[in-house]
Amino acid sequence: MTDSSTTRAQVDVADATTRDRSVAHSAHPLTARLVLFAVSFAFWLLLVWPVTPDGDGLLWGDIAAGAVAAALVALIMRDFVTGEFARLLNPVRYFWFAIYQFVFAYYVVRASIDVAYRVLHPALPIRPGIVRVKSQLRSATARTVLANSITLTPGTLTLDITDDGTFYVHWINVSTRDERQAAAQILGRFEWFIRRVFE
Repeated sequence: MTDSSTTRAQVDVADATTRDRSVAHSAHPLTARLVLFAVSFAFWLLLVWPVTPDGDGLLWGDIAAGAVAAALVALIMRDFVTGEFARLLNPVRYFWFAIYQFVFAYYVVRASIDVAYRVLHPALPIRPGIVRVKSQLRSATARTVLANSITLTPGTLTLDITDDGTFYVHWINVSTRDERQAAAQILGRFEWFIRRVFE
């Protein structure tokens, strides 16, 4: 009898915990969307600043358009509003994002020079191929940013990403057949920064 009561109590506690998590999960998206609306609206106001040119009063048309645009962003970007939305409010992530802009720009410029050299060289020193590299990033957002960074860098093009984080990349000059070394050259230069921003 005691074992049965204990089992029933454990089931009740588990059900209550599940209900609490469901309530929290259902309540969170609304709060997250409100925050996303506020951030988007503030960004819009910064873009159209000043909203009171020459002291003629507020530009209500621009403000209303910003409110509509921010509302659409908050409603449409459902996958973006997740349980980890609060981490986007961490100022440290914005610091690393700013640093990443310079890192990314550096590699784009360096890769552009490298590709231009290979194209203009009489011997055309290229060895194109498709390589498979495994990323350590876990979130879909981080992997998407990494894929776009690879594609925007001259000489590499992301072809596909599997669910386990494997990237298939077209590389203009395959310098190694070792998967780890290839990952270090293609992914490693971006992963460290992307992880600190999006994970």
